[in-house]
Amino acid sequence: MAAIPLPALIIDSEGRISAVNDAGTEIFGRLLQGRHYATAIRQPRLLDAIDRTIATGTAHEGELQSWEGPREISYGASCRPLDLPGGAAVLICLMDRTDRERAGMMRRDFVANVSHELRTPLTALLGFIETLRGAARDDAQARERFLGIMQGEAERMNRIVEDLLSLSRVEEDERMRPTKLQDLAGIIDSAVQSLRPLAEAQNVTIDVSGREEAGPVPGDADQLQQVMTNLLENAIKYGGAGKTVTVAMRKIDRDAELRGPAICIEVTDRGEGIDPIHLPRLTERFYRVDSHRSRQMGGTGLGLAIVKHIIGRHRGRLAVSSKIGQGSRFSVFLPAG
Repeated sequence: MAAIPLPALIIDSEGRISAVNDAGTEIFGRLLQGRHYATAIRQPRLLDAIDRTIATGTAHEGELQSWEGPREISYGASCRPLDLPGGAAVLICLMDRTDRERAGMMRRDFVANVSHELRTPLTALLGFIETLRGAARDDAQARERFLGIMQGEAERMNRIVEDLLSLSRVEEDERMRPTKLQDLAGIIDSAVQSLRPLAEAQNVTIDVSGREEAGPVPGDADQLQQVMTNLLENAIKYGGAGKTVTVAMRKIDRDAELRGPAICIEVTDRGEGIDPIHLPRLTERFYRVDSHRSRQMGGTGLGLAIVKHIIGRHRGRLAVSSKIGQGSRFSVFLPAG
């Protein structure tokens, strides 16, 4: 029993627990031996599997839910009959399948979210096409207005597909850490320049400081520019018209989490701020603080998920702080070169 790497216990012919290994003790507790299994295991699905194994002499599968602090752990239970010198017995082994179930749930949620995001513009396009073929066939003014809306919906679908492809590429490369040194200040200046027309349209000023602090960092130039572009674009869009967005760079001699010297880039806006309840979920795929406003501004709900994965590939970290009515700050910490 001690050699079995999984939590395991044996139930003898009288229905009492005759042996349990250390891993099993961590789940079921101590002082188990000699107790009837029905009093020690209070999990209906597992008890049902044990009862059927005892009754039929054949293997059955069950389930067990446990807790590790605030985290719920899901186990698959394998119940197998044993022939021991003292009579028939049942061996129960538990296999942690929490990560597999969580991955399956994430896949289901992802498919549901993608379907939902694409269904809305598709429904709008089909509706307008039907209208243009019918009632608005000869109405030039309505046709022009509907075609403009259809173009916007088609562009939205295109942005979603492009972000999905970008996220897929980033995830594929996530385990390959880039090693080529990049000019971080130059990358930030390039991102600022590319967003200058958007900032001018919103009457937003972009203030960049600390260029002399931004030394070279090992990284992928295109992906780092994508990070800065996403963060700056969000700050411009949600920071409010006529406000200032600041980009500040500074050196850190030693970052405790990165375990070495780092460079921090802080993108700060003076917008409405984000309720603290939303902060832990900001980097989830398709998560939006304000879905209607985000869609109006052309957001896909994937930008910060892409940012998180790129920063993870660079072995960095992302920190977000915000106060209602005072704005938000997104801080990127990257290992220094």
